[in-house]
Order: sequence, then C-alpha cells, then structure tokens
Amino acid sequence: MSMDSDTSSQGGDHRSFRQITRDRLLFEMLRSTRKHSKSTWKVLIMDKLTVKIISCSCKMADITEEGVSLVEDLYKRRQPLPSLDAIYFIQPTKENIGMFLNDMSGRNPLYKKAYVFFSSPIQMNLEYFAIDSQGFTTDHERALEELFSENALDSHKYNACLNTMATRISTVFASMREFPRVHYRVAKTIDASVTTTLRDLVPTKLAAAVWNCLSKLKTSIPDYPQTETCELLIVDRSVDQIAPIIHEWTYDAMCHDLLCMDGNKYVHEVPSKNGSSTEKKDVLLEDHDPIWVELRHAHIADASERLHDKMSNFVSKNKAAQLQQARTGGEISNRDLQKMVQALPQYSDQIEKLSLHVEIAGKLNSIIREQGLRDVGQLEQDLVFGDAGTKELINFLRTQLGVSRENKLRLLMIYAAINPEKFESDKGEKLMQLAGLSTDDMIAVSNMRCLCGPDTKKSSGGGFTLKFDVHKKKHGLRKERTGEESTWALSRFYPVLEDLIEKLSKGELPKDEYYCMNDPSPSFHGLPMSSSVRTSPAHQPAHSMRSRRTGGTWARPRGSDDGYSSDSVLKHSSSDFKKLGQRIFVFVIGGATRSELRAVHKLTSKLKREVILGSSSLDDPPQFITKLKMMSVDELTLDDLQI
Repeated sequence: MSMDSDTSSQGGDHRSFRQITRDRLLFEMLRSTRKHSKSTWKVLIMDKLTVKIISCSCKMADITEEGVSLVEDLYKRRQPLPSLDAIYFIQPTKENIGMFLNDMSGRNPLYKKAYVFFSSPIQMNLEYFAIDSQGFTTDHERALEELFSENALDSHKYNACLNTMATRISTVFASMREFPRVHYRVAKTIDASVTTTLRDLVPTKLAAAVWNCLSKLKTSIPDYPQTETCELLIVDRSVDQIAPIIHEWTYDAMCHDLLCMDGNKYVHEVPSKNGSSTEKKDVLLEDHDPIWVELRHAHIADASERLHDKMSNFVSKNKAAQLQQARTGGEISNRDLQKMVQALPQYSDQIEKLSLHVEIAGKLNSIIREQGLRDVGQLEQDLVFGDAGTKELINFLRTQLGVSRENKLRLLMIYAAINPEKFESDKGEKLMQLAGLSTDDMIAVSNMRCLCGPDTKKSSGGGFTLKFDVHKKKHGLRKERTGEESTWALSRFYPVLEDLIEKLSKGELPKDEYYCMNDPSPSFHGLPMSSSVRTSPAHQPAHSMRSRRTGGTWARPRGSDDGYSSDSVLKHSSSDFKKLGQRIFVFVIGGATRSELRAVHKLTSKLKREVILGSSSLDDPPQFITKLKMMSVDELTLDDLQI
C-alpha cells in the first residue's frame, strides 16, 4: 500500500484509529497464517501485555472467526494439542522466547506448528492499547511515580519508562502509517540560577526518544512516509492539574468516578430465570452498546432525560408495555422493564440495554443527591472560573458537614492549584485541618508540587508552587468559552488540552513554550530558539480527500443522533473519513482524563480532523489521587491509603 505525503493521514486509509488496530491484529496477524497452515482451527498464545493489547481492540467472536478455537496464557500450564497449529503473539523477551522454545522443542512439542508474532518493532510494531475509537494508552500506570516524584532520580527506572513509552507510541504511527511533526512542551527555567530537574525535562526527553524511533521506522518499514503527514503534541500532566480532580458531569465520567467500576465492567442486577430473585451480571460499557455510544459524552441530566424519552417512546409503540404500565399505575420501573425481557423476547436486547442504562442513571442521580455533589460541583467550577475564593471555601467546609472527606480533598486540591501561595504558609495546613483531611490526604496535596511548571517568581520560603500557567490572572484558571453556552448546569469546565489542540490546529502554539523536533535546530535542553522559527505548518490547509463530519459541541440540544462524539458518524460510514484533514495526535504523560477524551471527540467534528488522544494511562479522580499519594512511597504503603 503506497503511503506518500499526500496519502496516509489525508486519504489513503479511511478507517478509524481503533478499526486500523483491529484489522492489523485480525488480518495481518491471524488471517495471514491461513496461507501456510492446513489446520482449520488454531490456538492463540499470548503474554500478559499482548492479552491486553488484543482485548482492547477485538472481541472473542472476532478472533474465533479467524480460526482461533482456544486462547491460552503463555505462562500457565497448557494441555498438549499436537494436532493443532499455534499462533504466538508475544513480546520478544528472553523469558518469553524461552517459554516458546520449551513448548516446541523435544520429541513431543505442544503443537503441530507454531507461527510467532512479536509485538515490538521487530515485527508487528503494535504495542499500544486502543481504549477508545480515538484513544490509546501505553499502560504505564506508575508513570507519575517513576518520572515526577522526588525520588525520580533513579536513572534506570526513569529512562526505562521513557524509552518503553516512546517505543509504544512509535508503534501507533507504524500501524497508522503516519509520520508526525513532533511538538513538545519545553522545560522553562525563568531564573538562570534554578537548575532544570529531570521531571522538567520529561516531555523534551520523550519527544527526542519518539523522534529516534520514528527515524528508524522511515528506514525499516516499506513505503513508510518520508515527509510529515500529521501532528503529534507531547505534554505532561502539569499543563492541567485540575482536569484529573474536578467532577466531570458527563455520563461516562460519572460512571467511572462514582460507581467503582472495574475498567469498563459494570455489575448489573437482573431477574433470575425463575423470576423469584435477582442475579448479578457483568456488562461492558463499550462501543457495541449503541445507547452507551450515544449518551456517554452527554451531561448526566441530558442522559437521564433521553433515557426517559426512550422509555416513553418504547411504551407508546408497544401494546404489551402499555398493559404493564396500566397494571403498575403509570411509571414503569427498572424491575418492570426487566420483567418485559421475559415477556417480550423479541425485544430482549433493546429492553436489556435500556434497563441497564435506566438503572445506571438512577444510581448516579441517587449518589449525586446523597453526596450533595451539585453544591460541591458548583463550588469547584466557581473556584476554577474565579467566581469564588477563600471565603466561600471556608464557609462551605464549615457549613456542609455531610460532604465526604474525598470531596473535601478534591476541593482543596483545586484550591491549591489556583492559590499556591496559601500552601506556602500555615494557611494551607489550617484549611486541611478544617476539612478533616487525613495525613495521606495532605500528602496528595503536597505531591501536586511535583507536577508544577517553573514559576515566574522565586519562593521566599523554599515552599512549592502549583502553578502551570505563569501568566494566569490572580483568580481563576479558566476563561469562559464564548459561543458554547449550554442549557445544562455545571458544564462550564473544559480541559486545557482542548485549547492546546485548537491552537495546534491553527499553528498558534506559543513558540516560547512549545518546540518542534522537525524544525532545523530544535533545542533538546529548553534553550530559546530564534523567534523566526515557526511552531509548525499545522495551520496550513491540508489537501484532503476525507469528507466532513457534522459539527457539534458536547452541549448540543437533545434529539440529535449522537451530539457529543464523532463515533456515530465514524461507525456507520467509512466515507466520512475521506475528506478529513491531517490527523492530530496528543500524548499526555502522567495520565489522561475522561474530559480530555470527550474533548478529542468534540474537536474531531469541530476541526474536521481526526484527533487521537494517547497517554501513559487513563485515570479517573480516585485513581489519580491514589497515584499522587504513591509518589511518596517511602512515607506510606498501599495499606495506609484511604480513597
């Protein structure tokens, strides 16, 4: 497949990011073995990493369709199947290769024949985790600790983390056949007497490592683009410390924040077969569920109203449902819906999905009421936009005694990010005592200093600062976005990444804060470049063959097909890719958030360019706070943590 600079991102491949990943695994790997194998069925053997890679993109039914009858763990005892061929999808480590040789050596090998595919650049070039149609992670859950903690001076862990991360990022571009302009946030040392730390250099070092990997791709992959086809922006968590902490009011974010889900798995209670009791059923909230895809980026109030409308619409068109409504005297409960599954088997899939989301929305709304989250959320957003300050926070902590310790912690972390000077004296400690925070809660607030950028002023007392925007106003870290007013309360907040992506698309990234590796003489050490060097030609119109997607913001009126993401368009018509501009990739070191994932879906429609978010991990607020606490691993253990 030819991939010159006018194809690739601009029209050579009209599939979505996740679809390309899925097709490579199913066709380039599994299906390719059919040419040389006489076995109808095969065994697929994977290690811990590759199991996660394939499970993010493929269903078991997809794998079975390609002739795989059994999936096995490389490191578990396996039954010999000498009549079947085996496919090994593994990392090329010494241990893995040793296990493979043990399987296939000797007089009685476990399998008839073996096909080996390495995940690394040696072969498949696929070592990332497609967590969304427009999102991936490199599975570095300890990136905050290994790259940003006070103890991040262990050069082995620090360098190993960055090098592995860079390799996995490069496999994204190998799969997509893209060669990016690599932009990165530079370490800015305002005062020449202040030493630039290793954590200040994380984006710079990762950009250099990614660039090195990309240079190898240009010479090792046939027909790989030799000129730039897309944009890559590398930042770290310091660009926005509030996004991982604040309550995000969309359906997806609230599910993962409030329901203690295990990844995307939700435990749903359904009637037992005899109808006399209930039983628990694991369900995955993913792309195969059309209601989830439609509602996940909707405000929780909007999602609740849409579900009510769906239920009313179903009842109005179904006589059996009307009879059930008459028997119950009006409203149909979630239990009534579940009983309908048994009474109306032809509608079982539709009713089950509706029942599931009615239950979830009901739980979320109950938690919001019980925890007083509307008041918490209002104060959070007022603090962020400068409509509230110390007086309002103190009054809230004194009067709202029913607010949980975790929500008080999140309020104080937001306040600390906006008012760092308060935590350079005993005022911060008094606020934390007023909130009744535990010792490890205070550690989480303290460790935010590890994610700060250099300040414009030297601290007089050796304290720390949490500022990440050295030009910010005294109050508030966000400006109201004009032209995007919403009918839903508590929807003002937006992640900083949204602004950065728009600036990148226009070629307006601040030249003193963001450099480009593709420029003739980029700095590897944060030293200023000539002001004449442009950030990137990203603002130039892309001559594209992709069609436009319908525009829309996340506060789009109800009644629209999707309204919040580009998924419905991407899913139903590959032609919708044909005239999109060059892709934009953004990578966040230290964990991305649900609000940032929502933003890339929104901006894909707005900018007419597919935007893909990558990160070391995808974190919900409880996870992020736990990781902040673990940055002081010498001071506490996992048993001490209370979230």
